[in-house]
Amino acid sequence: MVARDSSISVKVIQDYFTILEDLLLAVRLPVFSKRAKRRLIAHPKFLFFDSGVFNSIRPKGPLDHPELAPGASVETLFYQQARALNDYHNLEYSIFYWRTQAKEEVDFVLYGPRGIHAFELKHADRVRGEDTASLKLFLQDYPSAKCHLLYLGDQEYHEGGISVMPLEAALRRFVEIMS
Repeated sequence: MVARDSSISVKVIQDYFTILEDLLLAVRLPVFSKRAKRRLIAHPKFLFFDSGVFNSIRPKGPLDHPELAPGASVETLFYQQARALNDYHNLEYSIFYWRTQAKEEVDFVLYGPRGIHAFELKHADRVRGEDTASLKLFLQDYPSAKCHLLYLGDQEYHEGGISVMPLEAALRRFVEIMS
């Protein structure tokens, strides 16, 4: 998509992304496709190593969807913490994301010897019914998964096999959740 939008060859764009990864400025998350039951996209998800970097270099024109920036920042923050705690506590999870051809997406899937955990993050202080749709779809394909919806509110509860909890509480209890 980047190559097509910029009229630059796919190989050149891939090389630029590789340079960003080599400089530890970014990471590509692969698609979780273990025993996939539905058609998934094949492209990795691209994250900068720091939400501040993302916010400072993202396009800021009137057609660039500024309302999406806070959500991307929350995803980057979660990724940073999940990766650091996973490595520090030797939890042995690999980190992925999941997205269907129909554009249903789960922000992060952690897969390892202790199981499968799916995380959907919402930059909102309230949870709406449709916010759990992608996790419910993921649960259909992976019924043994533990699904978590993290948001900026302060209530913690369970809904249809999904643990809904504040982002801050989830990050504080990350090791406990993943063990």
